[in-house]
Amino acid sequence: MNPFIKLMRPANCLISSFSVPIVMVTLLGTDFVSYQILLYTFIGMAVVFFFTAAGNTLNDYMDRETDKINHPQRPIPSGEVNPRTALVYSGTMFTIGIVLSFLFKLWIPRIIVISAVLLMIVYETRFKSEGLAGNLIISALTGMVFIFGGSIYGEVFLPSLLGLLAFLATVGREIVKDIQDLKGDINRNTFPMRVGPKKAEMVASAFVIGGVILSPFPYILNLLSIYYLLVVIVADAIFIYSLLLLKSPKRSQRFIKLAMVVALIAFLTGGLI
Repeated sequence: MNPFIKLMRPANCLISSFSVPIVMVTLLGTDFVSYQILLYTFIGMAVVFFFTAAGNTLNDYMDRETDKINHPQRPIPSGEVNPRTALVYSGTMFTIGIVLSFLFKLWIPRIIVISAVLLMIVYETRFKSEGLAGNLIISALTGMVFIFGGSIYGEVFLPSLLGLLAFLATVGREIVKDIQDLKGDINRNTFPMRVGPKKAEMVASAFVIGGVILSPFPYILNLLSIYYLLVVIVADAIFIYSLLLLKSPKRSQRFIKLAMVVALIAFLTGGLI
């Protein structure tokens, strides 16, 4: 694979970008889709794609020294891409995302994109190694993708609720990942390092359970159909099961990720049917 494409992690970018059409379907179904809606959806996907690619590239730039040991095959430590070139590449993709956001008539998408870029830079340069604060920023960026998707179509209430659910699940998963990496994180001051794995497990569980408790509300508020509820119950069951596996953090965070995928299917199902 071309080293510049490898830096982007295109599969990750595509997965993130599909949150935009998922939000479109939850808001509009398929009955009110016009040419303009499809165009806005495509532009929104491109914004998320370039933002994610830029973030991934910036991450590799910031981790270039530790990656010489942990991931020597990556483009920067392997010498395929010069560090300064990677930094310019990241900045260029951030800029493309911001410029594309100005194609929307509404101003809210622009503010969200610019705020997300600033948050990503602050995370990488200041809070990445600062425990829970870093977990919260990454999780907030995950939730903001849904709010951005909704803002394209002038609706933020339901997307904000979906973003909150994504935020809570992501915080739990990020903490569990840090528990998993506890022994190898010699250059970070993660949340489990600060409070110990037991307390970290309790906090991760609280965030995940909070998401489970709030998950029926899109149905209760008559925002999504009964089919959303049926599928999200499956996601909730997987979330709960993941908490029973916290003694094996690697398996636990994988099940949290699976539950998040099922939750996305629930969002989509609730809007389609």
